[in-house]
Amino acid sequence: MPFKAIWGASPNPSHNSLLTILSIPYIARVVESELLSIETPEAQAEAVARAAAVLRGGGVVAVPTETVYGLAANALDEAAVAGIFEAKNRPAENPVIVHVADESMARDCVANWPETAQALAGAFWPGPLTLVLPKADDIPSIVTAGGDTVGVRLPRHPFMQELIRTCRFPLAAPSANLSNHISPTTAPHVQTQLTGRIPLVIDGSAAQVGIESTVVDLTGETLRVLRPGMVSAEAIAAVLPDVEVTAGNDEGTLKSPGQLKRHYAPNARLLVLKWAGEEDLENQIAYSRTPHDRVYVLAHHVIVLGTRFGRVLVLPNEPVAYARALYAELHSCDTEGAELICVEAVPETAEWMAIADRLEHAAQ
Repeated sequence: MPFKAIWGASPNPSHNSLLTILSIPYIARVVESELLSIETPEAQAEAVARAAAVLRGGGVVAVPTETVYGLAANALDEAAVAGIFEAKNRPAENPVIVHVADESMARDCVANWPETAQALAGAFWPGPLTLVLPKADDIPSIVTAGGDTVGVRLPRHPFMQELIRTCRFPLAAPSANLSNHISPTTAPHVQTQLTGRIPLVIDGSAAQVGIESTVVDLTGETLRVLRPGMVSAEAIAAVLPDVEVTAGNDEGTLKSPGQLKRHYAPNARLLVLKWAGEEDLENQIAYSRTPHDRVYVLAHHVIVLGTRFGRVLVLPNEPVAYARALYAELHSCDTEGAELICVEAVPETAEWMAIADRLEHAAQ
């Protein structure tokens, strides 16, 4: 179905600057975003063909992955990638991850492929692990925020794999949401934030991982975990026992998404707290003067009664299931008009590290 478009200057001055620097005209804004399901083999084949046509034409498409939904464009096309930044209101200094269909395509995206990359790809691909390596000349600087490294990942979702194989080029695909907001784990989440900004959304059901990929930097003497995820540092160290594994980015240029101070955030204010019970929680948030019916509580261990709160949501007390549910519950809080979200602090253990990271960014 053809889509209507409105031409004009971007309403965001910083993004006009980005497009001016790149000498790329502002991309048409659609009036409606079409939704395509992939429930049947026939529907998936049509969705792949339709999405590939948009991507080959330099457009952007919201697609399912096993982590979260991504906003995809041809990673080798500077103007197409600029469309991602425009649709998301994404700051130019925040790089995007490149998704590939196989190891051969990954090698084409990077300047060299060390033994560490080979070992980690063999252990965790396809899956939620992104490898940061020196970029190939074909990767535009907009993808890497002007840096000389690029993050590459082979996603596990079968639709994403088939789409990349059909396009025959890698896809730049950050999360399909407005910048700094909650990442989408369903197609309706994408529509809530991006409808009218993109032509096409592919509905591939709920994401199975639920949070973004682990990102590791392989360009230094030590391996650095730039963003924790459900592939843990301990699992990585087990594959590379002779390599030192550390955390954090010690350089000025961002090598990975997820490094900005505020990220993954709902519209409501979010607090991460520990409480002994309902009275203790009420005492901790009394200063906020938020009406009780606008206070939403996300608990996993100490469950408060909820008679005086807007809602009490109980998340799984196990990290894999918790990660799968977290963003969906935060989206529900926004949809229902929460003004304050109180999230029970998660355990300070390695298996909860990625979730703690997302909550810390959301609470800024």
